[in-house]
Amino acid sequence: MKKFKLIIGFLFFTFGFSQNLSSQTIPSSFADLAEKLMPSVVNISTTQTVVTNSNPFPGFEFPPGSPFGDMFKEFGTPQERQSSALGSGFIIDEDGIVITNNHVIQGADDIIVRVNGDKEFKAKVIGADPLSDIAVLKLDTKEKFTPVKFGDSDKARIGDWVIAIGNPFGLGGTVTSGIISARNRSIGLTRYEDYIQTDASINQGNSGGPLFNMDGDVIGINTAILGRSGSIGIGFSIPSNSAKIVINQLLEFGETKRGWLGVRIQDVTKEIAEVENLEKPMGALVASVADNSPSAKAGVKAGDIILEFDGVIINEMKELPTIVAKTAVGKKVKVKIWRNKKEIIKTITLGRLETSEDFKIAEKEVQIEEIIIKDLKITVRKLSKEDIKSRNLPNQTSGLVITNIEKNSPLFNSIEVNSIIIEAQKKKIKSSEDLNKVVKDVLKTNQKTILFVIYNSQNQRRYIGVKLD
Repeated sequence: MKKFKLIIGFLFFTFGFSQNLSSQTIPSSFADLAEKLMPSVVNISTTQTVVTNSNPFPGFEFPPGSPFGDMFKEFGTPQERQSSALGSGFIIDEDGIVITNNHVIQGADDIIVRVNGDKEFKAKVIGADPLSDIAVLKLDTKEKFTPVKFGDSDKARIGDWVIAIGNPFGLGGTVTSGIISARNRSIGLTRYEDYIQTDASINQGNSGGPLFNMDGDVIGINTAILGRSGSIGIGFSIPSNSAKIVINQLLEFGETKRGWLGVRIQDVTKEIAEVENLEKPMGALVASVADNSPSAKAGVKAGDIILEFDGVIINEMKELPTIVAKTAVGKKVKVKIWRNKKEIIKTITLGRLETSEDFKIAEKEVQIEEIIIKDLKITVRKLSKEDIKSRNLPNQTSGLVITNIEKNSPLFNSIEVNSIIIEAQKKKIKSSEDLNKVVKDVLKTNQKTILFVIYNSQNQRRYIGVKLD
């Protein structure tokens, strides 16, 4: 009898447990939600004029490393070509305010926004921010649109269901679903990173599109994928709470106004924590303090460890720049510091990052020569010192950055734009002449296969085999 009661009790427990889980099972359909949200998601296409110099001596190639190669390029005939890009966005105001990624529209001569799959409108840039990769557009029309609203990304939990809507590979109106895989991700793309990671399929063309929760609120802006080609279930979105601050500033001022401390910081390692008598590694170690900066004026010194900023505990170094940037310029904040094995409090009046000497966005007009590799049907440019620094590559790295890949190129499905070719057939590539020579040598063989060594857009070193015919 006791055994029977035990079985009955277990059955009731099991049933109750399964009933509890059923409230969080897979939705029977996303159709109603998708139908409601689709009119607010837009497809974005841009065009940009790129000028390249043709070879003044067709059919003749200078030997690799020859000084005459670069010299005679100046005499080539400038040729213009139209470079196009695709992306996604979403409407946040009935008057046609559209949000997307900065990299979708950066450098564009023309921006065309398609709404609801059929209506096309020209758009102008109200404001753009490369540091957060966010741009705000205004549609050139008096029509009214269906907007979506932002949700609270801080309430989003790992495991929550989400859907992404966008324009992958130009296939507009595409809906994918998944869950939030992780939060607070940093992948080294921008200065301020606090990404939501999702396994909802995100591909090229999804950039700038919305990530929705099950209430139909935008909790993220789809920005990046991790993978050499296409979705592998790892996509990244800018959290809505971070995006809203930038968007509101762009709408109001046409630019951002970020808080600025004026310190260089680094991680607090286990060893540093032990030396400083901290209970555990935490906070941000001040490596240096800029002259005449807010921190310098408040008496912050190199060697200080910032434990708390404006009431927010700093668990890891990477958290501090994002928190400071979100804080209003001119605000007086209390900063808890660990110095000489004890806590002290400093009051700092924040400056503005964009007007500080620490603000190092390259705004100079630089003439970058692009070369067409005809046999590969790609366009490349030389790797610069700025590329090496910004992409955190080894100092001695040389190669060619791919700026365009034609659809009929043998590289189209194997290598993505912004990849860096550093070797071909086990030969170092330092110039377009080097690459052209390798390609022509391979084309003379029966195999006609090239082994490339590249850094992909995520700066991962990869070996790629490509058949030329």
